[in-house]
Amino acid sequence: MFDIAWSELFVIMIVALVVVGPKDLPKLMRTAGQWAGRARAMADQFRRSFDDMARQAELDELRNEVNRLKNTPMTDIDYESFGITDLPAKPFDSSGQVEDVGAAPPKLDEPKAVPAPETSVSSSVVQEEAKLESPPIRNAG
Repeated sequence: MFDIAWSELFVIMIVALVVVGPKDLPKLMRTAGQWAGRARAMADQFRRSFDDMARQAELDELRNEVNRLKNTPMTDIDYESFGITDLPAKPFDSSGQVEDVGAAPPKLDEPKAVPAPETSVSSSVVQEEAKLESPPIRNAG
C-alpha cells in the first residue's frame, strides 16, 4: 500500500527509537497498531457497505426484469427461441390469461381381480405330489 522497503522501515525504527526513547517506544508502537487496526476496520466496513449497495442495485434490476417478464405474455418469437413449435393456435384468450381447455387427466385401467385359489384340493393328493417331487431318502449303510 505505502510501498516501504525493509531498509526504509529499519531507518524509521531507528529514528523513532532516538526521538521517542526506548522507554516509551512499546507504548507508541501499541498506539500506532491500534490506530492502524481501526483504520483497517473502517476501510473494510466502507467496502462491505459499498458491496451491499451494488448487490442491492443488482437485485432491484433483476426484480424489475422478472416483474416485466411476468406481466408480459410470451410471443410466438419467444416460443420459437425456446424450440417450441407445436403450439395451439392461441394459448391466451383476449384478456392475456391462459384459456381453460377443461382437459381431464387420463383414466387408468382398473386392476383386474385375481381369482382366489381353489381350496378344495385334498390333502392326500398334495402329499402324493410332494412325494413325487422330492428325491427318495437313502440310508448310507
